[in-house]
Amino acid sequence: MERLRIPVSVVLVNWNGGEMLMRTLSALAEQSVSPQAVVVVDNASGDGSVEEAARRFPWVRLRRLDRNLGFAAANNLALREEVKTPWVALLNPDAVPQPDWLERLWQGVCEHPGYAAYGGRMHRLDDPSRLDGSGDCYHPCGWGWRRDFNRPEAEGERVPGEIFSPCAAAALYRRQDVLEVGGFDEDFFCYFEDVDLGFRLRLAGKRCYFLPEAVVYHKGSYSTGYKSDFTVYYGLRNSIWCWWKNLPWRWIARYLPAHLLFCLGFCLAAAARGQGKAALLALRDAFWGLPKMLAKRRPVSLQETATSAMTRSFGELWAAFWARRA
Repeated sequence: MERLRIPVSVVLVNWNGGEMLMRTLSALAEQSVSPQAVVVVDNASGDGSVEEAARRFPWVRLRRLDRNLGFAAANNLALREEVKTPWVALLNPDAVPQPDWLERLWQGVCEHPGYAAYGGRMHRLDDPSRLDGSGDCYHPCGWGWRRDFNRPEAEGERVPGEIFSPCAAAALYRRQDVLEVGGFDEDFFCYFEDVDLGFRLRLAGKRCYFLPEAVVYHKGSYSTGYKSDFTVYYGLRNSIWCWWKNLPWRWIARYLPAHLLFCLGFCLAAAARGQGKAALLALRDAFWGLPKMLAKRRPVSLQETATSAMTRSFGELWAAFWARRA
């Protein structure tokens, strides 16, 4: 029986994805519904993964770049030039979807219309009994995190509902809504760009939704390394930029002390792991980039819509912090 074809394109941004890219493309081939297209944008990989993908999956559309543009710019390029459908599903090469992942996302669009983005439930690939996330959370001190990260699967959120933003490692977006708010911020390069996009969608009066039955198994930081200097640098720098760029001024005035404490705590935690230099470089570059970020602030008429889904509880923030350390 021919599978239902839905108006969705799937985009994967690859950089030295190796065998994980093959595993993810194989999982896409087994989806219960068919996307209009699967596009791999390759950021000048040197591991032969894109050549192997071309050989093993001739139905995949490949866009090879001559240099590494980063996750944000590569996705923007795909959204502008490669995707022709009204919906686009972003999927990391280290995120392996269950066979009904796309079907569940599309079912969510049909049953819960009016949202700009949809995210599902992510399990840890190395330990499927634990969760990797169930939607992104954001606290007005400036820290964003994946809800339910590292929690036992049985304790995770299973009720559909609104979230601050989906994790772009596996998410469905309305293409026009993303383009209207400017796409991913290419200055971010990678990390925190999905929280920043979700923030700008909310500032534009758009919302995001969680679909627990849309499941992927996520390795996380497969190419860059979990808790590497790379992730410390971009995670801290971009979280600072996102805060100054998007938070309403009245919230900045209220939460500035908490933001400064967050930055200090991040640096101390990084220093304790021997990554203090990466954190200090992130602070330096965040400071020098602030004028550019402030220039990107947009007039906001729907601030309450944007801030209504923020996490206000420092208790939840503290619990998420310890989950990240586990």
